Amino acid sequence: MAKWIFEPGHSEAEFRARHMMVTWVRGLFKDVRGELDFDLADCMQTRFQGHIDATRIWTGEPDRDAHLRSADFFDVENHPRITFTGAFTERVGHARFRADAELTIRANKRSVPLDVSYLGEWASPFWEGEENRGTMRRIGFEARTRIERDDFDVAWQDSLPGGGVVVSNQIDVTLDIEAILLEDLEKTGAIDYYREIGAVR
Repeated sequence: MAKWIFEPGHSEAEFRARHMMVTWVRGLFKDVRGELDFDLADCMQTRFQGHIDATRIWTGEPDRDAHLRSADFFDVENHPRITFTGAFTERVGHARFRADAELTIRANKRSVPLDVSYLGEWASPFWEGEENRGTMRRIGFEARTRIERDDFDVAWQDSLPGGGVVVSNQIDVTLDIEAILLEDLEKTGAIDYYREIGAVR
């Protein structure tokens, strides 16, 4: 089974929450790191694990971001990382799968179902200055789920007249992953950079 390393600069977790009962607020976690064991010919043996830097949450509004980092929501001072680990459980199409993941937020671990799409593989050159050091194979995935934020103690809330709430409890999450074959990172020498930034253990 081939091992693939998440490319932090091109992997992200997006979330959206209903705001004031009428619209959506979206946010991003851009620092997503991890690895997966994957081979399309033996895809049901796929395993993955990773973590997200919760301190780098971004919604485009600094005051809102600060509130989300506070103890009302992610409490990043005490819980700077969101972690996940999981495996494929069912193939539902040529490139579509279901997976189960153990997601941990604020020290609360819950099982979360994922709908996963495999986006394909491509080989790209790796340049170091003016030198082409070889090719690196990349794969992509998109995984979607919906979670109840109360399950993870991300629970701040305020009420609105008529029985409404300021922020929905249900949160839609989309995980976009680009991963590079570990063997190619080693062959090209790019592994040194990925170790330096902590993307490879």
